[in-house]
Amino acid sequence: MSETDDLVVSASWVAERLDDPGVRVVDVRDAWEYDGIGHVPSAVNVPFDAFRTADGESGMMPPREDWTGLLSDAGVESDTHLVAYDDTHGVFAARFLVTALYHGHPIERLHLLDGDFSSWTRDHEASAEAVSVEPTTYDPEPPETTPFVGADAVAAASEGDAVVVDTREPGEYDEGHIPGAVNLDWKALVDEGTRGIKHPDELEVALGEKGIVPGERVVLYCNTARRISHTFVVLRWLGFADVQFYEGSLTEWRELGRDVAT
Repeated sequence: MSETDDLVVSASWVAERLDDPGVRVVDVRDAWEYDGIGHVPSAVNVPFDAFRTADGESGMMPPREDWTGLLSDAGVESDTHLVAYDDTHGVFAARFLVTALYHGHPIERLHLLDGDFSSWTRDHEASAEAVSVEPTTYDPEPPETTPFVGADAVAAASEGDAVVVDTREPGEYDEGHIPGAVNLDWKALVDEGTRGIKHPDELEVALGEKGIVPGERVVLYCNTARRISHTFVVLRWLGFADVQFYEGSLTEWRELGRDVAT
């Protein structure tokens, strides 16, 4: 089993571990949704806006002290298995997991609920009970490397060093994109019926049509951190070992005076 086999997990996988003290389920929806609509039993609420940074020293990533404070309050330990979900096909939850990875949480202990809260409620009950947790001192070892790359690395990749992937919608891509980039709308990876990620066989075909195949280095970019995070999680789950992404967005690319293709 590879370190990313359980990066995407089913509702039944989560249900079997709700009482496991080594697992912390995290709901990243707004507090009113968590409280008013209900949540996965035992899940704690860490709203997306609590860890979203509009303009920080590390792109959209929250400062380390802010992040560790949030997870300490949520009762997370450095070796906790984190399971994240939202109600938007997993894009906000994926951003939570990528943020955790950025700040040093081991990828083999990160898990995305396949689908979202709506998927969970099809076969499992939701809870309206408040969840009480004991605060911890969350302080994972900072990683030696991260998947984030700068504009120079993206420019080198666009010249054939890697497959550069634009995860925006086709209309956005057509209006302008990094030269050499292929377009892969993140929603092409999602099954609208189940709200979860498509079967790996379907994904292999969809990705292969874009030249995105295992063994290739992949560099992702977007204008929305959550969409790129979702694609990152899916690719790593599928076994793509070398996936990087440009946190700066196409807007920043333009501001740097870089060429844009149409």
